[in-house]
Amino acid sequence: QVQLVESGGGLVQAGGSLRLSCAASGRTSSGNVMGWFRQVPGKEREFVAAISWSIGTTYYTDSVKGRFTISRDNAKNTVYLQMHSLKPEDTAVYYCAVKRAPFGTRDTGYDYWGQGTQVTVSS
Repeated sequence: QVQLVESGGGLVQAGGSLRLSCAASGRTSSGNVMGWFRQVPGKEREFVAAISWSIGTTYYTDSVKGRFTISRDNAKNTVYLQMHSLKPEDTAVYYCAVKRAPFGTRDTGYDYWGQGTQVTVSS
């Protein structure tokens, strides 16, 4: 079992920044991949970014490249999603999730999920 707790969401104006955190506990492993997804009502959950615990390789969906940065602090078992130049279309509930390697962008491939944190970007 792995427990994930997200934090850092909130309301921000377009062009602003937020940093999301995902604290992991339980049976975490250096072989895992941590991912961030987002979901708006009525739509499927969308892949945002992922990072490998061990070597820090990252992967992003095209719509956030150059604006979002995923990082991890292995000592704290925490993954971050730094978001800059936020747009109203970034508004969603953001979830972190964990899976065994290799990388994946499909939510069905992830085994454990956090409860989500709301990000709202006003225009």
